[in-house]
Amino acid sequence: MVTVNQQRVSRKRTYLMCSPEHFAVEYAINPWMDVTTPVDADLAVKQWDRLRETLVGLGHEVHLLTAEAGLPDMVYAANGAFVVDGTAYGARFKHEQRSAEAAAHRAFYEEQGWRFIAPSETNEGEGDFAYLPEAHGGLILAGHGFRTEPAAHAEAQEALGRPVVSLRLVDPRFYHLDVALASIDDENIVYYPGAFSAASQKVLAQLFPDAIVADDEDALAFGLNLVSDGLNVVLNNEATRLAGKLKAAGYHPVPVELAELKKGGGSVKCCIAELRH
Repeated sequence: MVTVNQQRVSRKRTYLMCSPEHFAVEYAINPWMDVTTPVDADLAVKQWDRLRETLVGLGHEVHLLTAEAGLPDMVYAANGAFVVDGTAYGARFKHEQRSAEAAAHRAFYEEQGWRFIAPSETNEGEGDFAYLPEAHGGLILAGHGFRTEPAAHAEAQEALGRPVVSLRLVDPRFYHLDVALASIDDENIVYYPGAFSAASQKVLAQLFPDAIVADDEDALAFGLNLVSDGLNVVLNNEATRLAGKLKAAGYHPVPVELAELKKGGGSVKCCIAELRH
């Protein structure tokens, strides 16, 4: 089990976000999207603003990607690339409705002077990749099964020079890795076992024996779609039991409400890409 008396330490992070000013549910590409459910666009912006202000208030730096009309899912900025040690491995979206987002992300990284590697394989950035710099010398966890092709895992390993562990997602409600698993510090994770194949569950248990394990209720409340700085864990306010588990393990849960953005199948992490220099 997780050591409760361990001293948790926050580390300043740099994030990328994109305003939901054009957010709407105009199509359904995951089980959470329902085109008949209305979206309150103004409320979506207010909730997103509160999330951004929460990150800044915790001492983190937030860069903004310019939202583009006609790309209603751009608010889910995590999906546009995956960045490790100053190198951005770009996204190549599975669904054509989102494909144009990749170019917007690439332009951002190139303008900022990042090393950018264009992908040949289908992948959705941090939606299906997570990085733990202190786990086993620096480890990438990568999901496949719905949005990202397994071949992209090998491509990411070559692009980023870090070992990649492939994990198979089996429940369409958890269509991206980041709705089923998250890093809570530089060496540990929280995850929902039911989202993964039996073999992948064994791999995770072997690699992360001290992981925090979430139940289905918190997983379905998008509780695992969180962002942590090593101490402060920003997560969906509906995931109350998970917040309790995190607190018991010495973390500081910071609940936020993102009810409107949940209608598109995302929560805290989906809105945030981490820029790792």
